Order: sequence, then structure tokens, then C-alpha cells
Amino acid sequence: MPARLCQERLSELYRTYNRREFVHPDPLEFLYDYDDLADREIVGLIASSLAYGAVRQILKSVKSVLDRMESPSLFLGNSSKAVLIDTFKDFKHRFTTGLELATMLRGVKEVIERHGSLYACFAKSLREEDETVIPALSLFVKQLASAFDGRPRSLLPSPEAGSACKRFNLFLRWMVRKDEVDPGGWDAVPASKLVVPVDIHMHRISLALGFTQRKQANLRSALEITSAFRRIAPEDPARYDFCLTRLGIRDDLSAAEFLESCRIYPGLST
Repeated sequence: MPARLCQERLSELYRTYNRREFVHPDPLEFLYDYDDLADREIVGLIASSLAYGAVRQILKSVKSVLDRMESPSLFLGNSSKAVLIDTFKDFKHRFTTGLELATMLRGVKEVIERHGSLYACFAKSLREEDETVIPALSLFVKQLASAFDGRPRSLLPSPEAGSACKRFNLFLRWMVRKDEVDPGGWDAVPASKLVVPVDIHMHRISLALGFTQRKQANLRSALEITSAFRRIAPEDPARYDFCLTRLGIRDDLSAAEFLESCRIYPGLST
């Protein structure tokens, strides 16, 4: 597919669907309720970490967590390990237990105590020479995961294990980009360094667009896909993530129709 045609179709898709009215149902919508960046970054981490499984259950689970902490930053600041465990003892989201969630939040609390905010922690790990956020993300995950003392933690995947880290890259998209959909706030992190959040749906779309030939939606695929998007939008490779994911959610738009408009016939259906 000619690059110009691809860019034209992506830009049209962005203009049409990258609007707040198309966000629901998406865990991103919870971030809009928090003007204070100290709260919003915690909400973003919770919402993105639980963003696996059916979307209705995701929204229900995120709401359940947030309903227990009127101000997330104040709640964490005032909560001991025992309080966190007790607060979420009956929480369950698929295979995520209340204990795992409480342990992650304890890691968040400890990072904030050490650095002042999640933003400050991440920014300190980001180097100008890094092409992407992945090296900083690896260090960020290590600090959050310290509360687990080496125990398994499904909510905190690491790039060092080869994971595409879709949920972390989603979190970074929300916190770094700023437009009608993404609220931003992490202004010192360049959008040009973001990595596209790659799940099965985005991987299939990217395969059809010729952005990758890799069969697994892993970190190498995510970096390859991001590199292809960077050729189209060098300063903002994650720009088209939200509107492309609408292809698998909205009834009035399908992946097959979009790809056909790009003169690609992959035989995909949504």
C-alpha cells in the first residue's frame, strides 16, 4: 500500500473518531474525573493495569477500586500495608486478586514517597539518547515491583521479559499525549518516544497494513509497528492508536472496511 494513501486514510480516521464522544466504553474515561495530576497518574495506572478481558468487566473493576479511594493520592499517602490489604481483600478481576492489587498500590506509594510522584520517577529514568520509552519503562517497572519481593506480578509486566507491555504503553499514551482524547500531564516525556500499545487486535491490523511480519504480539513486534507509525507521524507514533482501536469496538466501523478503503483485502472481520 502506498505510504501516502495509508497516511491519508489514517488521518481521516483520526479526524472522525479521535473525539471524546467515542471514548466510552474505555477505561481511559476514568481519568477525565481527576484534574489533579497526582490523582490522575494513579488512576491511569490502575485503569491500564486492569485493562484486560471484557470491557464491561474492566470498567466495573476499575470503578470498584476507585470507589474505595475518594482521592487516590491522599488515600495512598495515608494507607499502611495492612490498610491496603484490608481495603481490597474482596477485590477480584479475572485472575487479579485483591492482594496483588494492594501490593501494586503499595509499590506505587513507595515510589511516590521516594520520588514525589510517578511522573518524577519515570522522567528521571528517561535519557535523551533513548529512541523509545522502553529503557525508562524497564526501570520504572523495577521500582513499582519492589513491593512484590520477587513474587509473580501479572499487573506489572516488564519489557526485559520480551513483553509488548500493551497496558503500560497504553498508560504512557494517556499520560504523555494531550489532545481531545488523551488528557496528558507528563509534559517532559516526548510523545515521539512512545511505543504503540500492541494487543491482538492492533497486531492483526498492523500485519494487514504491512507494518510487521512477526507472528507474535511481543515487544519486537511492538517496536517494529511503532517504527512504521513513526515514518508516518515522527513526532507522535501513537497518534492513531485510539482511532484504530475503535475498529474493533464500534458497530459503525470495521477493520475490513477500513483496510478495504486502503485497497487492502486481508479477509479480516471484527
